[in-house]
Amino acid sequence: MLKKITFMTLMFTIFHTQALVANELDGTWHLRAMDGMEVRKARALLEFNMEEMKLSGFDACNRIGGTLVKHTETNTTVPMLRSTRMACRQKIHSWVSKRLHETLKEGFIIKEEKKYGIEGITLKSPSHELFFKRMGRKD
Repeated sequence: MLKKITFMTLMFTIFHTQALVANELDGTWHLRAMDGMEVRKARALLEFNMEEMKLSGFDACNRIGGTLVKHTETNTTVPMLRSTRMACRQKIHSWVSKRLHETLKEGFIIKEEKKYGIEGITLKSPSHELFFKRMGRKD
């Protein structure tokens, strides 16, 4: 019985994660926290288009874009990230931009969770943890 419950829990988790990626990830997400630091004033944004496997946004200094590459069910990268070349205005902008680029290139998992009293998603790479809140909803 315990094995059956464990198996059912595992299957629910897998299908819930897939449903998040397929149905819930599309749209614009605002970066709220990075590595435990509140960074929403940097105004970094990511926009996912899972049908076309594209990502675009603003890294706190520059417009960015690229193609999402799924390596496994849980690991995704953006190996060729395009970016404009504008100077960052403040240190926080440079700090956020650098770590956002590292996260996207290293590979990350996406998990839906509630942090700081806010529903959102976390992108977790080997080096960084980024928490995003959805900005709007297409319904």
